[in-house]
Amino acid sequence: MTDRLHILISGRVQGVGFRYGAHARALELGLTGWVRNLSDGRVEGEFEGSRAALEEMLAWCKRGPGFSRVDKVDATWHEATATYDQFEVRR
Repeated sequence: MTDRLHILISGRVQGVGFRYGAHARALELGLTGWVRNLSDGRVEGEFEGSRAALEEMLAWCKRGPGFSRVDKVDATWHEATATYDQFEVRR
């Protein structure tokens, strides 16, 4: 069974490799979906996969890559939609 996780991440999360770190981690975990920067300085992402893999992704997002500073992560869980066949960094 798969789930979908939507996240909004606040802090110093743009210009520090957050999207590319999230992309690499999502691929390691076998997740599909996307991640992108928002104009207000946050990062948004949507991930689909097993609940265990999504929990690991959420834990990674709460830490972020080395030069980031995560202040807040808003996470919303949904049923998977099987919309995605890969994981991508959106611009």
